[in-house]
Amino acid sequence: MSANQTTCKNCENPFDNDFSYCPHCGQKQNHELTLGVLFYNTISNYFSFDARFFKSFIPLMLKPGFLARKFVEGKRLLYLHPAQMYLFIAIVFFFLFSFNANEQARKIDKGLSEVFEENTNKKDLTDEEVQAKITRDSLDREKARATLQKMSIYSGMTEQQIDSLVNGEDFSNQKNNISLGSAETDSLIKINAPDKEILKSMGMQETDSAFKKRLYAQWLKFLKSKQGGSILQTFYDTVPIAMFFVLPLFALLLKLFYRKSGRYAHQLVFSFYFFAFIFTVFSILVGINLIKDIPDWIDTILVFSIFIYFIMALKRFYQQSWIKSFFKGSMITMMFFPILFLVAIAVVFFAFMFY
Repeated sequence: MSANQTTCKNCENPFDNDFSYCPHCGQKQNHELTLGVLFYNTISNYFSFDARFFKSFIPLMLKPGFLARKFVEGKRLLYLHPAQMYLFIAIVFFFLFSFNANEQARKIDKGLSEVFEENTNKKDLTDEEVQAKITRDSLDREKARATLQKMSIYSGMTEQQIDSLVNGEDFSNQKNNISLGSAETDSLIKINAPDKEILKSMGMQETDSAFKKRLYAQWLKFLKSKQGGSILQTFYDTVPIAMFFVLPLFALLLKLFYRKSGRYAHQLVFSFYFFAFIFTVFSILVGINLIKDIPDWIDTILVFSIFIYFIMALKRFYQQSWIKSFFKGSMITMMFFPILFLVAIAVVFFAFMFY
């Protein structure tokens, strides 16, 4: 090796000192390991958080369908790879959402504990406790009224029907008489009876299948803990896995409506970038709500903007008319929601079976 050459510390091949980077492996010649270098390498290696991300983020948000179109046309190094962008933004979203999910799980556990405690407390109430109960009942009625009015657009309930339900004499009884197990089962749980005896009282038989026995066991676990936060947490933990099945199904719907517009891989590229945009919007919503609650109408507008973005993305990517893009986009959306519903049911069932 000549005097004007050095050896690469990574691949151990010689190269000229004039080179800033090793021509064999690409590592920088003077690569001092500082804290900044360590942090940058970690992010860039695992999340591809480099200059391409910043070049891709603005077009992703402001030019629907642009990145997918350019990637399919061959510009695959200038912008961040669609799968890498989707993965990075999804990780950011679920990280932010985990704070909200933990709080929701705690609220559910607290609410269920209060309900069960109220149902099992049979002692006589003092005048002060009676007044407090009346006050709580009034607040519960107002909360129920507000919820029913908000959901009336979906349920079809009229104002008169809501008033009849909320102001009815059976409201408090229906609200408080929540029994998830039989009296015999509750009694056996209170005296810490063996699980075998409790499961028998619930109706489980020795001849039942392993699947049915698992259902009984999980239900007993819930009756004993009187907490639903663990189920909700398992549900949230399962959602990222479910998304890897949902996204290809969405691409399949695109292929169904755009059979002559490229291969299935092209539809996957579009889907990756579109879902990356969705997770970006949701990340912004979750981030803002973590700091300060924003009005529901703002959430509704931002979520509705996803549909508008979708139509614009279809128009640019497939280069069809606005009418065709709107019609196909509407049909894809209507067909996709039942798929989401079925996946949600499957995830809920999985969360219950394995929490």
